[in-house]
Amino acid sequence: MPNISPVTPADPEGYVEADANSTRIYSQEVGRGYTDGRGNIVMLMVAYGPVQNFRLKAHRPEMCYTAAGFRVSGKTGAEVSYRPDATPLKVAHVIAERESRFEPITYWMRVGNDITTGVIDRQLIRLKYGLRGIIPDGALMRISTIGMSEQASYALQDQFIRDLIAAIAPQDRKFFTGT
Repeated sequence: MPNISPVTPADPEGYVEADANSTRIYSQEVGRGYTDGRGNIVMLMVAYGPVQNFRLKAHRPEMCYTAAGFRVSGKTGAEVSYRPDATPLKVAHVIAERESRFEPITYWMRVGNDITTGVIDRQLIRLKYGLRGIIPDGALMRISTIGMSEQASYALQDQFIRDLIAAIAPQDRKFFTGT
């Protein structure tokens, strides 16, 4: 992918907490670019954090992209049906723009066994675990495309999510989809 790279949570330009614990938010990150038969590029970023509490929590793409100089707008909720017998995956759509880069983004976060896309529901999920004395782990899954219209981007991203989850061994799907 010449001159195209995913925005990562660890970018020096990206969002950084004001304390020394910020480097421990994500213990593992994987960023990959995939090209389909028509030359469309899909970027995947998965970031895992072993602890999701009030000080260490996954960053929504709105924060990382804004800190990297993007304008982020148009947040909407959506669902992706990835298997006929499974509850659809709740995702968020946002648009990130900087100079000539127009990047529709689909993302969701797993906190413990729950899926979230917003600040309030994430706080409620963490509270639910906290009341049981559990500090959950968490992961951010983000898919984005460049060089396509918003509608075409989200259609391709939905198909990518379906293909990705179908390619994962059944015992490992929970990492991406919660319970």
